[in-house]
Amino acid sequence: MVRALRIAAAALALLAVAVSSARAAEITFDDTARFLAGMQPSADSPLVPLTKDPAWQRHAKFFDGAFAQLEQRQLAKIRDWADVNLAAPRPTMFYMFSGPDFLYANAFYSKASTYVLGALEPVGAVPDLTRLPRGSVGAALYNVERSLGSILSFSFFITKQMKVDLHANQVNGTLPILYVFLARSGKTIRNVEMVALDDKGGLHVGEDNPGRNATRGVRITFAGSDGEARTLYYFSTDLSNAGARNTGFLKFCETLGPGNSLLKSASYLLHKSDFAVVRDWLLANSATIIQDDSGIPLANYGARQWRFFPFGRYLGPIGEFPGRYQERYAELFTRAQPIDFGVGYRWRMHESNLLLSVRVPGTETAPGGEATSSAEPPPRAPRPKRLRPPEPIPPPPGRFYWFR
Repeated sequence: MVRALRIAAAALALLAVAVSSARAAEITFDDTARFLAGMQPSADSPLVPLTKDPAWQRHAKFFDGAFAQLEQRQLAKIRDWADVNLAAPRPTMFYMFSGPDFLYANAFYSKASTYVLGALEPVGAVPDLTRLPRGSVGAALYNVERSLGSILSFSFFITKQMKVDLHANQVNGTLPILYVFLARSGKTIRNVEMVALDDKGGLHVGEDNPGRNATRGVRITFAGSDGEARTLYYFSTDLSNAGARNTGFLKFCETLGPGNSLLKSASYLLHKSDFAVVRDWLLANSATIIQDDSGIPLANYGARQWRFFPFGRYLGPIGEFPGRYQERYAELFTRAQPIDFGVGYRWRMHESNLLLSVRVPGTETAPGGEATSSAEPPPRAPRPKRLRPPEPIPPPPGRFYWFR
């Protein structure tokens, strides 16, 4: 009898494990993303009971309001600007020093089919949310909100704050933030794979170990409203000269280029000789570069290779970055076209600067940095956009934190 009871108990335990495993398998990547983003998962998702939690409902209400304001204040206007000024975007876009900022990558380059983001922040993980300890879902959601506080208010992540937020909970790293941005951008996540790059730039999927200097990342396959499959890569990588030379990240990127590049709130790192390798790589492998003044200094662009189209207003760096004022930038922006959105460290609408640099067709970088050119005419200047009267941007809630 005792033995029979033990066998029955063991069978029940095995059944419970099997049911639990099947239950976990039903949680799709997309349902997880929608739940973290404060959006209803599919009706048959095991996550639906968790949406009855008052903590999730408060989270959903908060994100509904925050993302609606961000869409009206910035993202819709950025997409309008890009539609007017980016006539023929490339399939691939590169975003160095991005953190998990798919939101602005997608706003500026919504027609890209491959997005490559690279930064120091770890990839992290999203656990089975149904297995989190009782009462901890609310804390996990609050941590996601906290991680996004600065980018929802100011358009950029604060590095020092991210070092705390992206390690502080069971839902950690850049992956949950990428999930939120994909869901809130109207994307459907189809697949998520952990990947790694060997030192030659070869891509390895899953548990395959490419060696000691592997660059870890994630590959997300997703679709927008058109149903077309697109790919987002995020790699946790050191973009300093030493890191760029010793890993395969830039070699991998080169297989996808040339592409379009975005540089925003980049801490003026590309002004330093310590980041010359990635700076030169961007100049050699980009058809267009959209940046604020924290990106590549004008002095590093080849004058015969690039045409510049300034937008907004250049007021110089904020006080956190003294000594980064650029006379040539200021002179260029005396003929800038207006923009009706804010972006970068000077995130207020009438204080932001945006530079669109377009490579002259037929030019390439020759040894010694000299430009070669064909007989093709240079690109036409983007058509100016007729702007609506600007609406005042309300001050963002909460305390303003400094960077780094």
